[in-house]
Amino acid sequence: MTIELIGMLAAVLTTASFAPQAVHVLRTKETGAISLVMYIMFTTGVLTWFIYGLFIGSLPVIVANAVTLLLAGLILVLKINSLLPNGWAVRVRDVLFTPLPKL
Repeated sequence: MTIELIGMLAAVLTTASFAPQAVHVLRTKETGAISLVMYIMFTTGVLTWFIYGLFIGSLPVIVANAVTLLLAGLILVLKINSLLPNGWAVRVRDVLFTPLPKL
């Protein structure tokens, strides 16, 4: 067994262990029990691992962290959206389409 196979196994197990939480949140949109600070830190850490993987050219690190970053990023967006009074889409629409005051 080569060191790359060990890395691939670790990547699959780590990403797979995160998947049930991600699937649950994506299905139910329930984020009340999720810590915003934890997900900001986690997503930033995964992004950093992904960048590190690119620099060292490690396919297991790149693939595992790309998948995890996608899932964690979606959950983070849903968490932030749930904290806004009318949701993210309403806020973006208000910012983009509110007329500017006349001078």
